[in-house]
Amino acid sequence: MKTAARRARLTWKPYAVGAVVAAALLATTACEPGGSDAADEPAPASPSATASRATPPAPDDASDVPTDGDDSAGTDLCTMGDLTFAASNYGERGEPVRHIMVVATNESDKECDIQNAPEIMLGDAQGPAPVMQGSEAGEPFTLAPGQEAYAGVLTMGGHQHTYEVTFMTLTLGSPGGEAEAEEPVELKMPTEGSFQADDGQRVTGWQPTEGLAMRPVTQS
Repeated sequence: MKTAARRARLTWKPYAVGAVVAAALLATTACEPGGSDAADEPAPASPSATASRATPPAPDDASDVPTDGDDSAGTDLCTMGDLTFAASNYGERGEPVRHIMVVATNESDKECDIQNAPEIMLGDAQGPAPVMQGSEAGEPFTLAPGQEAYAGVLTMGGHQHTYEVTFMTLTLGSPGGEAEAEEPVELKMPTEGSFQADDGQRVTGWQPTEGLAMRPVTQS
């Protein structure tokens, strides 16, 4: 009996010592900074990350926003006050006037855009000469100070109702469509005296070169 009891006490002792050691290790781990309690807490955010979340993105530069024609940074349409006009007979000396070249010169000190076609009245016509189909520039183009734009006039298209022209007038009309047409100006006649016109008369749109303006009327 003594031997059995002693064996039992010897068998129990390692287990008891092991439990005590395990409890001590758990207590030590809980007190250390690197323990499981500290690991469960979220890490503090870095200053740079906090700043990036708190600071909203800067707005785009206003200079990147496109401007329309009314903005001071855009180019305005040419007005009658910006331009001077001249008309000349586009043919051999002594030939009857059938093709007229009209030149608009930017006499202002700033750039301006010109578009569409001039409104040209040949004498006592019932209205401005109709615009020749397909003769207008696709987009407005800019005239720097001193630069010129060109338009061609066909005075006779082989139709009836011929009449004598003793004066010519021109206006830009209302090229942008936002305002009333400006008052016309009288053009100097392209020849001495008068010339003949009929109801087949036509005018081309403004073009940046003489050739583009006169080719449609000279080929008609």
